[in-house]
Amino acid sequence: MAGWVMWMLAAGVLVVLELFSTTFYLLMVAIGLAAGGVAALAGLDIEWQLLIAAIVALLATYILRRSRFGRRVKVRSERDPNVNLDIGQSLLVDQWQHEGGTAGVADLYTARVKYRGAMWDVELTPSAVAQSGLYVIHEVRGSRLIVGNAPEKH
Repeated sequence: MAGWVMWMLAAGVLVVLELFSTTFYLLMVAIGLAAGGVAALAGLDIEWQLLIAAIVALLATYILRRSRFGRRVKVRSERDPNVNLDIGQSLLVDQWQHEGGTAGVADLYTARVKYRGAMWDVELTPSAVAQSGLYVIHEVRGSRLIVGNAPEKH
């Protein structure tokens, strides 16, 4: 079997494996292997094929890493709805207690509400309005729910 065919088969195997990993990095290595196959098809020696494959794979990986697809988005787990399914859920607050603010700290409003069959401490976000009604959970800090005003429905 010709050398370029082996390069292309290896690239094809990596493309199939990439479908299972969903990270794009195997795809970048597959592009390098395909470049090695093109070098083999052009009749270059094996040393040049390997060098071209490595350089193209490294360059493709570097470009991917610098793109928006290669960057990991850091989300705090307290605010991530994929980690905590309570985020985005609504709850009803009947009455707020004003805890007062200290120097440099905004007013703090807290409440105790029944949510999912248990009593929870609730804290109001600084941008929300403290009045009885429906609120949406924005964050979970330990056993305290951080809530904000629910969006108005029109």
